[in-house]
Amino acid sequence: MRRSSKLVAVRVALSALAAVWLLGATVPTVAAASSRGGTRAIPTNVDTSVRAGNEAEQTIAINPTNPRNVVVMSTLPDVVSGLFEGYSFDGGKTWTKQVIANGGPLGTACCDEALSWDSFGNLWLTYLYTTSGTVPVAVSTDGGKTFTLVTNVQPTLQGRTRGPRPATKGTRFWSRAASSDQPSIATGAGSVWITYTSEPSVVVQAAGAPVTGLGVYGSFGAPQSVPTTTGKGDYGDIAIGPSGQVLVIYQFPTGGETGSKVYTSLDADGLGAGGFATPRLLASSKVGGFDFIPAQAGRSIDAEANLAWDRSGGAHNGRVYAVWTQETPNESNNTDIMFQSSDDNGATWTTAVKVNTDTGTNSQFMQSIAVDQATGYVGLSWYDCRNDLGTGGSGDTNGVANDDAQIWGAFSRNGSTFTANRQLSAGTSNSADAGSVLDYGDYTHAAFQSHLFEPVWSDNSNSTANNPNGALHKLDILVTRVNVT
Repeated sequence: MRRSSKLVAVRVALSALAAVWLLGATVPTVAAASSRGGTRAIPTNVDTSVRAGNEAEQTIAINPTNPRNVVVMSTLPDVVSGLFEGYSFDGGKTWTKQVIANGGPLGTACCDEALSWDSFGNLWLTYLYTTSGTVPVAVSTDGGKTFTLVTNVQPTLQGRTRGPRPATKGTRFWSRAASSDQPSIATGAGSVWITYTSEPSVVVQAAGAPVTGLGVYGSFGAPQSVPTTTGKGDYGDIAIGPSGQVLVIYQFPTGGETGSKVYTSLDADGLGAGGFATPRLLASSKVGGFDFIPAQAGRSIDAEANLAWDRSGGAHNGRVYAVWTQETPNESNNTDIMFQSSDDNGATWTTAVKVNTDTGTNSQFMQSIAVDQATGYVGLSWYDCRNDLGTGGSGDTNGVANDDAQIWGAFSRNGSTFTANRQLSAGTSNSADAGSVLDYGDYTHAAFQSHLFEPVWSDNSNSTANNPNGALHKLDILVTRVNVT
């Protein structure tokens, strides 16, 4: 669910309440797209959930062995616990929906779900429990119809502080055993890895297991900690390189609005005996761990650093990409999506460039990046408030500037130059109108496979005309599919 000091407060709240472009211009010089998305039509949006109540922070995966097989999941902030899941075997034309609830095979599933599909057809899932600090890992071998719990990774204590101490916001629970926050999962090179933050010491940890076939995998190794003191952090991601090397990314501090440092750490031999190296500073962001913007006035945002590694075997095989959120100047709500790449396993990075090409000062946030391993193409999507000037129109729902959001995106064929930005959501949403403890949640995800880019997001615009709560009330989970050729 994210933000260590918010996690227990939100769990308590949950209990109480019993997710075809032409390629061209470079990022630094790309001409600003029309505020309405230029001449390119907005792709068809599909409501995958069509259920009453809120859904937030979502994940999506496309099966590389059958790209018509898509799975989405989301957190259900309005119920005691459980995850919403939708799966499709016809490219998203129709969806089978279910709620993975208490007492089922996945236990007391709470939130922070993340999916990753490996090349063998195994769909891997991680999430958090409502009643335990361990990090569960589950797998599906039937396209997402059913999941089997594989393991519960127990975070280890590192430099634990004795007794309680003040939290930035809400209530933090200090237990005798370590707990966890915001897990992420990645597959590739015959392995599956998770990363998470071990609480209360706020140390980034990771664990991996070998995968050799459909339903054939080994045991997860003991958790490895990123070396401290710069190994402290949260709200990050993990990626696997072509030879099985593993990179994690995260930010510190994990609270406040005054800014943060974004770090990466490499495990050069992955499942081998070596561990994570001393972290390297990637970037300095003005976005802190609890940075409040009008579009996320209750939940706030963070730098939300994400990774994607090219294992396509193409021209840029081995290149790893990072995205994160910047704010200029500090506390201006002018947040932007920044992009960098590395050809040497994260030892050095290109200069950060802004992907969103709007010329205004509205917010862009919760970016997601994905690489199509069939082509090496790169896709990004994010929440975008550029069209909310508070003066009416399709980008403004209430006459207030910069608090309404749409989903926008951009693509790259060569990993360094991008398309003009394009609007992907047909409607405009307002998280405050949803009345959700999570607003839009803590992150978005996107999947990219065999030319098909598919972001998932929380939406209450009712642009699809089938949200049971109508327009500008509760949030449903929407997707769109773009054929990138």
